Amino acid sequence: MPRFEHIRHRPPDVLAAPRDLVVACAAMRSHVNLSHIVRTCGCFGIRRVIACGAAGLEPRIARDGAEQVALEIRRSLPPVLDRLKAEGWQLVGLEQTTGSESLFGFPFVARTVLVVGNERLGLEDDVLARLDRVAEIPMAGLPHSLNAATSAAIAIYEYCRQHPGAGR
Repeated sequence: MPRFEHIRHRPPDVLAAPRDLVVACAAMRSHVNLSHIVRTCGCFGIRRVIACGAAGLEPRIARDGAEQVALEIRRSLPPVLDRLKAEGWQLVGLEQTTGSESLFGFPFVARTVLVVGNERLGLEDDVLARLDRVAEIPMAGLPHSLNAATSAAIAIYEYCRQHPGAGR
């Protein structure tokens, strides 16, 4: 008898409430990246993504995440961040900056807005000026950075590891 048996699509854990994480994205160049971010959020029980610009989803990529996650589309990120900060959310940018903290030891507070930059430009100065903290994924090789959706997935995983909610 095998020690492990494959389980295809185990039913998801049930969280007592949606996670207190909001993902806010600068205007993305690719609907593919935003679609991957929405799918990741759906998988981890994150129910709110804010996107800017001409945001759209690729249904075959976002899959069930498109139905599980509320996607809010706004013209500009700074006013959204100002409002969330006034509501008591901590604004955490995901970026390589002076003063950024390694994600490997980054302590997330429960009510966090994870701010993800544009694939090419990252986070612009008017957004960086509004952030409470910045987390950086340390790189040990080339290229110097990860894809926006991959970076977001890693940071979302780390947040959820620190704030597991209910489940197995």
